[in-house]
Amino acid sequence: MDAEKSSSSSFEDLSNINEQERAEMNSSTGQQQQQEAGTKNQKEEYMDILGNGTLLKKVLKEGQGERPESRDIAIVNFTGRLDDGTVVEEEQNCVVQIDDVEVVQGLDMALKLMNVGEQAEVIVSSRFAYGEQGLKNEDHPERTVPPNEKITYTVELVSTKEETDLESKTYTARKEIGNKKRLRGNFWMKRQEYNLAIQSYRRALEYLDESEGGITNPTESGNMEPTNAELQELLEDRMKVYNNLALAQLKIAAYDAALKSVDHVLQCQPNNAKALFRKGKILDAKGDTEGAISFLQKAATIDEDDKLIQSELSKLILKSKREARNEKDLYQKMLGQAQKLEQKSKTTPATQNRETSKLCSFFQFKLWGYLMGSILIGVAGVAIYRYNNRYF
Repeated sequence: MDAEKSSSSSFEDLSNINEQERAEMNSSTGQQQQQEAGTKNQKEEYMDILGNGTLLKKVLKEGQGERPESRDIAIVNFTGRLDDGTVVEEEQNCVVQIDDVEVVQGLDMALKLMNVGEQAEVIVSSRFAYGEQGLKNEDHPERTVPPNEKITYTVELVSTKEETDLESKTYTARKEIGNKKRLRGNFWMKRQEYNLAIQSYRRALEYLDESEGGITNPTESGNMEPTNAELQELLEDRMKVYNNLALAQLKIAAYDAALKSVDHVLQCQPNNAKALFRKGKILDAKGDTEGAISFLQKAATIDEDDKLIQSELSKLILKSKREARNEKDLYQKMLGQAQKLEQKSKTTPATQNRETSKLCSFFQFKLWGYLMGSILIGVAGVAIYRYNNRYF
């Protein structure tokens, strides 16, 4: 009996253990399923804007107003944080023109999917934020964005409105907006994102060109045309944009477009050293070394202290000498080959004549041999005939 009790007791203990394990397993499975369900629900809360997880948006507070469209003027509040919670961007009542890359691309795209009054969380991957370069903040080093970091923005769309026509904008407004876009282009240029820089510069020119819709400067007494001094300031700003636009186009090898941009500058300012230098670089890239040298020489004459111009000019002169030397060597090589061919053509007929002469001599020799043989045979025949007549 003791043995049976012991055996029974042992069996019951093992059963209890299995039940406990089973309960733990069921509990663990339940927790895992809850976590998966929670993760699924969390994912479903976000709108996958691009469909690949690189740009996500979740509504924190519903808005009731309209959505902004391309080129609309929006006022937004936003705060950008890294995964560790570090605040890297923070703006209040920030004026943003939609699709003009005045904020990071991911945020620019998400704004078009928000209603006025809406608050949202937007998770932007590094590709649509500051990419492999990150963003160095010299004024506030603690807000520097490391390379390949995603940024989570908390965004509020305060208001949006259509942009007014250029014709209705004042000189002051057009100058202010144009230079804002010019500076944004410079920002993208420093980051070597040349296509975005070109986009910003082209938009800047729309505001800084007085031929686009005209410019007026309203006063209390009515509308007045801008003064010559104001138009000169606008011209100076426009020349800066064209110069930088030419550089950005040069960087992406759009040489013809770059030439058009830099020629805009030289038509108004023929002695603009920076434009002359730019044109020289463009011509060099197109393979016109001599043309490039002439423009760099003029630029060096105007700005004698610019070491970069002097350095590039020296390089081009050396390049021109190498090209001339290579061209000369190639010409001599071609000339040498031509002379060899000509000499060969002269030598061939003479050789053929010698061979023909030898052949003729050979046939003449054989002919004379036949003739001499015939004569000898004839003489021998006569002698034999006479000999026979003599003795018979």
